[in-house]
Amino acid sequence: MARRRLLLLLKPFDVYPTCPSDGVTNPKFLLKTLQVLNYLDNRRSVHKDAINFCQNILRKKLVDCIPVFRSNLSQPIRGVDLVVTVGGDGTLLQASHLMDDSIPVLGVNSDPTQVEEVEEFNDKFDATRSTGYLCAATVKNFEHILDEILEGRTVPSEVSRMSICVNSELLSTFALNDVLVAHPCPATVSRFSFRIKKDGVPRSLLVNCRSSGLRVSTAAGSTAAMLSAGGFSMPILSKDLQYIVREPISPRADISNLMHGMIQSEETMESTWYCQEGLIYIDGSHIVHSIQHGDTVELSSKAPILKVFLPRHLLS
Repeated sequence: MARRRLLLLLKPFDVYPTCPSDGVTNPKFLLKTLQVLNYLDNRRSVHKDAINFCQNILRKKLVDCIPVFRSNLSQPIRGVDLVVTVGGDGTLLQASHLMDDSIPVLGVNSDPTQVEEVEEFNDKFDATRSTGYLCAATVKNFEHILDEILEGRTVPSEVSRMSICVNSELLSTFALNDVLVAHPCPATVSRFSFRIKKDGVPRSLLVNCRSSGLRVSTAAGSTAAMLSAGGFSMPILSKDLQYIVREPISPRADISNLMHGMIQSEETMESTWYCQEGLIYIDGSHIVHSIQHGDTVELSSKAPILKVFLPRHLLS
């Protein structure tokens, strides 16, 4: 078996403040603060151990491994046979923004949520961690899954992404989870219109909205903010998109049923922005594109797929 070239993309180690003991006289506050900081320090240790574990496994394999912290990665990923991310869904999402459809990615959830810890600390703080929805591996099964990949006994799934065009210009980043189009100030009304088209021909009424913004998700993102906003979970390999108008203000009766719906794989959503300023958030808050009054935003699943080794339960 020939040697493989592999990029190991790592979530950085979090840095936490020390306990503020000077001038603090409330013992309950100090105790709670110490508990939180000790918990966070333990999380950092678990993540560090997971990185070391994965690197030790990789040293035993026929691979040339290039470890990079995700904060140091800004150029497109090329020249490798496989990307392995160690962190959570956020690390895999960041990798996806720099990947085309030729290189597969395997996500390793370095510190999965432990139900017993969430229950133990429930009255003190939220102990929930990364969901790792797209991560097929943890330290418990990493070597097994890696061997299956290297030996060709498993193949990646083709996960749909979303393309974003502003005034007919394609943005360089494809969304793996979702896109939010909204005013920069969350307390300000977002004004826009949208309609669904196929091959340039309208497939829906023109909908004029005053709301908190417009969210559009892929199948992979349908279990995240979309689900929390009242949407529904989609089959992971679906190539359709789902949209929802956030907090619509008094929609007319004839368009109220269009506040939430689907964009089929052969369709495009075309939206026109009517505020002085606006933002397109791609997969969260880290990648943002500015828009202004009169700009047209087109969203569709006509984007390069991402090859992902998915958890088996998502495919069953």
